Amino acid sequence: MEPNILFFQQADRGRQGRPAVFLDRDGVLNENRADYVRTWEQVVILPGVLVAMQRLAASPFVVVVVTNQSAVGRGLMDAATLAGIHHSLVDLVQQAGGRIDAVYACPHAPEAGCTCRKPQPGMLLHAARELGIDLARSYLVGDAVSDMQAALAAGCQPILVRTGRGEKQMGRLAASGLSHLPVAADLAEAVDWILGA
Repeated sequence: MEPNILFFQQADRGRQGRPAVFLDRDGVLNENRADYVRTWEQVVILPGVLVAMQRLAASPFVVVVVTNQSAVGRGLMDAATLAGIHHSLVDLVQQAGGRIDAVYACPHAPEAGCTCRKPQPGMLLHAARELGIDLARSYLVGDAVSDMQAALAAGCQPILVRTGRGEKQMGRLAASGLSHLPVAADLAEAVDWILGA
């Protein structure tokens, strides 16, 4: 089972060897909800995100959102609604001077056994093939240990943010033997780290 490609800007297809910044969605770009983000009206962009996205837009990085969205597989929302949320997110970021080049979403429930749901690296590998991304020069910013594991499995550099679930995941990070990974306060600080590396 492959991830759904819910938005794709085809202008840059075919260029090879580009680095990317992969971004988890909920907890990195917008607030998490215990009952899932199921409508655009429920999307609350986190402080500093739009400015950070402006900075990434001016960089050579491909900007790719990779997000587990099991609400689709659980029957709580449909794929068309999820696609609408992502189109609105892309538009909002663009209007603020940023860009999102692609959005990959795993719609499957955890028990589906797919290869795209993080901590599996399927979405990153799929994006690398589609967009000509050099994973070894790329980063993934996420708020969960599963994001960090997906990044490592794909061969890119993970960065945990303390927003979303990040603060509560610190203990799990240590328990998973990943306490050496970089931790940032939020997306803005993670972008500082990436652009200054």
